[in-house]
Amino acid sequence: MTPHRNYYAGAWHPSLDGGTFEDRNPADERDLIGAFPDSDAQDADAAIAAVAANWRPWAAASPEVRANALEKAANIMGARADAIAAELTREEGKTLAEAQAEARRIAANFRLYAGEALRARGETYASDAGQMVLSLRQPVGIIAVITPWNFPLSMAARKLAPALAAGNGVVFKPSEVTPLMGQRLVEVLLDAGIPPGVIALLHGRGPQIGKALVADSRIGGVTFTGSFPVGSAIQAAVGTDTRCQLEMGGKNATVVLEDADLDHAAAIIVRGAFGLTGQACTGTSRVLVPAGLHDRLVERIAAAAEAITVGPGTLPGVTMGPLASRAQRDKVLSYIELGRAEGGRLVTGGVRLDEGELAHGHFVRPTLFADLPESSRLLREEIFGPVVAMRRFEDLDDAIRIVNDTEYGLAASIVTRDLAAVLRFAREVEAGVIKVNAPTTGNALNAPFGGFRHSSNQAAKEQSGANVMDFYTRLKTVYLTA
Repeated sequence: MTPHRNYYAGAWHPSLDGGTFEDRNPADERDLIGAFPDSDAQDADAAIAAVAANWRPWAAASPEVRANALEKAANIMGARADAIAAELTREEGKTLAEAQAEARRIAANFRLYAGEALRARGETYASDAGQMVLSLRQPVGIIAVITPWNFPLSMAARKLAPALAAGNGVVFKPSEVTPLMGQRLVEVLLDAGIPPGVIALLHGRGPQIGKALVADSRIGGVTFTGSFPVGSAIQAAVGTDTRCQLEMGGKNATVVLEDADLDHAAAIIVRGAFGLTGQACTGTSRVLVPAGLHDRLVERIAAAAEAITVGPGTLPGVTMGPLASRAQRDKVLSYIELGRAEGGRLVTGGVRLDEGELAHGHFVRPTLFADLPESSRLLREEIFGPVVAMRRFEDLDDAIRIVNDTEYGLAASIVTRDLAAVLRFAREVEAGVIKVNAPTTGNALNAPFGGFRHSSNQAAKEQSGANVMDFYTRLKTVYLTA
């Protein structure tokens, strides 16, 4: 078994000052997963220097070489998916079924971008006689990949694979909450034949290592998924020569219209709100409903929430695991107290589960609030946990206004059979992802994904689809004259 180390220059390294941090199971903090390097600026410098010295032969390799390596990575990941999924449940807390779904999807991501390695193209342009004008597509250089803990495999694969397919070198910084998943992905890529000098793995906590990584002039691009405050700090730290791609969360709403089937609507909302313990950037955190349907929909959502079995994700029958960390648990509980203080009606949930086998984990019951004031922070701020706020609306105009009344703009969904309402909703809602009769969560790996406003800086679409290759490559225009 590979020790828990940083990786660069073809070898595994402890942090240069010897510092470590602990990685523990969020379902039971007594379970120590391992100690990982607590890296700082000198470790970042060593990793960047190693990739800077080695990435260019990878860029010069034929597209078939890069595609074949990613295809092999897909095969390896497919073979290891169930074992890695079990580790993912232990490290991040999601249920085993959720972890298996994430782990098994990684192979498809690798295959998608293996194909993109072969599809890189330039163009020719009309020009004067005796001259040809054409563009060449080339890699950016070294990409800093900074990923979150909620989808530690999926988010990372959707950044690492296109970066490598385009011929870039990579310095990869996974979340300190899920460092083992970062290590497992790097092991897969190395075993698949990605040259050892092309990829570096850096573990660590705190802002120092991140700032050292993104502000380094040798970094050609930064791709980040996480919170808006951290994304804003990254944007401020990067130089003018460094391209920056930020995906920073959301405050996502589901709108239920008068003609909706309420049982279907409730199922959609519960899946979007409480799946993955509410820790998805596209998770449903607001529900908007006409006054005449409000109480009936509240009753259905509450009943479904109360039927959810909360516990360690490894146990049979458990449908919602713990929050991923003590800090995340405390944040969610603080928002629940805020909802009470704001005068909201706590319909169900709102409590920490800390007895018996749950005593040493970060468990919170699925929570539903109703009758919150319009100014409520629960209706405006990202909570990132299993907490849903209900809100009445008067008509479609009012619903669209409320959906847009937030700093974020990632995902929104509408439940209706009214095609005219769907078209208006799709045109007028300020969100990058619009769902119809479906949860706000989930996206196709081959479709664009990204948000507006504080959800994204709109630098090529961040997370999926072929058009992300525009971020990982740059164009050079060549004039050929006879």
